[in-house]
Amino acid sequence: MCLLTFLPGGVAPDLSALRNGARANRDGHGFAVVTESAILVGRGMDAGVVLDNFAEVRARHRGGPALFHSRYGTHGAVSIDNCHPFRLGGDRRTVLAHNGVLPRRVQPAPYNPRSDTRIAAETYLARMPFGSFDTPRGRRDLEAWLGASKMVVLTIDPVFEQNAYVFNESAGIWDDGIWYSNRGYRPDPDSALLGSRAWLYVCEACDEVDFSRRGRYCGRCGWCFHCANHFPHCDCDAGLNPPVPALGRSGH
Repeated sequence: MCLLTFLPGGVAPDLSALRNGARANRDGHGFAVVTESAILVGRGMDAGVVLDNFAEVRARHRGGPALFHSRYGTHGAVSIDNCHPFRLGGDRRTVLAHNGVLPRRVQPAPYNPRSDTRIAAETYLARMPFGSFDTPRGRRDLEAWLGASKMVVLTIDPVFEQNAYVFNESAGIWDDGIWYSNRGYRPDPDSALLGSRAWLYVCEACDEVDFSRRGRYCGRCGWCFHCANHFPHCDCDAGLNPPVPALGRSGH
């Protein structure tokens, strides 16, 4: 389901954490760094190459905000074209990256190779359907539409009041000055934890450990381990898709 990472201005990346996320989410990687005059973007399928490029670019441009994304594909082809971040409506001044599964409105039709996030960036969200990000109502309505998902927008467009926006920020994790969309940045659990099978029953949404859970949903918060939405907004067909345990894979 991906790992989305946001770095405020002046913050250096934790490359070990990003490598952890890349190992669990192998369907493509990308970054964006805000400079004084542009947004520098890099994308690719090889995590090592993209991470090295990001580290180099970030070292040269520390002042502005930045993001990094490792994809676990749920919709669309596994290809560089579906690697985050995406230009908002094709505008080189604004990019977005996302973690989760977006509503059906932007999910691809059969044989459409685009991901839901790519469709949202290129068409739906480009029209600013919820109004300005800088108004309480615009932010509230966008976050409600996102549901359990999280999104980061970086921009140098003067129409926006800020260079960076983190939507559904409270659903993520701040760790040493860096925001992560979920726990996928943490190292793999040690052998004792794996032996106890506790890792199989850790909810990515609320961190609850539930040894009695055997179904698709977290018993505490109702989060679906397959589509990353909360019950009753699950998009899965329980009769067709077998329950998927939490194995530390995270982010879209």
